[in-house]
Amino acid sequence: MVDSIKETNHDGEKPEEETGKENKYLLPDKAYGTLKWVALIVLPALAVFVHVVGPAWGLPYVDQIVATLNALGTLVGAVIGASELKVRYSA
Repeated sequence: MVDSIKETNHDGEKPEEETGKENKYLLPDKAYGTLKWVALIVLPALAVFVHVVGPAWGLPYVDQIVATLNALGTLVGAVIGASELKVRYSA
């Protein structure tokens, strides 16, 4: 019944012969989408949450935690940005 299963070399993405194009990104589509969501939504929201709620609960090192979360968001953004640059400037 299942004779047309194709193997993939792109970490869960459709094979090149199905899509007609090769994935030139450093990251697979699923990882890119997840990291973008984490960098743009999750980490900034978590940083604001810790900044607002941390002092009310007596959480130590709130400023350091917020700075770390923001730096982590920047790092994740740089990783997905590098993936974009690879595609734009590759021949």
